[in-house]
Amino acid sequence: MLSQKYETQKYNVIKTMDNFEIRYYPPTIKAKVSSSRNFSKLFQYIRGNNEKKEKIAMTTPVYMSKKEEKITMEFVMPSKYSEKNMVQPNDKDIVVYRSTPGYYASIAFGGYASVKKVNHYYDLLLNKIKERKLKVLGKEPISLSYNSPYKVFNRRNEVLIEIEYTEN
Repeated sequence: MLSQKYETQKYNVIKTMDNFEIRYYPPTIKAKVSSSRNFSKLFQYIRGNNEKKEKIAMTTPVYMSKKEEKITMEFVMPSKYSEKNMVQPNDKDIVVYRSTPGYYASIAFGGYASVKKVNHYYDLLLNKIKERKLKVLGKEPISLSYNSPYKVFNRRNEVLIEIEYTEN
């Protein structure tokens, strides 16, 4: 279950404008899977289906992206993990890696993150980016969910698009 009591991935807000933010995300350790039963596989991994049989604390957000009909789910590892102490999964479909730092445009929305909503906010964010003549690097929307599927009210979701950004 995801809620505010869990550790949330760190990022720096560089600029806020017209209902969206430009953020810098430093590198972090993530676990990702791009196969059927994505959530189940990641949940089993953090429940102890790993080389150390170690339970791993849940964090927020959960990343979802789709590329060429392939859905990828990513879990941000707690900040105590690094390249030196990553816990390797027993499931060969799960990849644990260090993310690349980068700048992202972000727009938030409430409710449940349906494909229709994600696409709507992606298009909205893409237009805002283009209006400001920022260069888009990411070609697919990245959907972030911060809440358990059981939370009904005050849900936090975001769409990210990777951009090229230099501070003025």
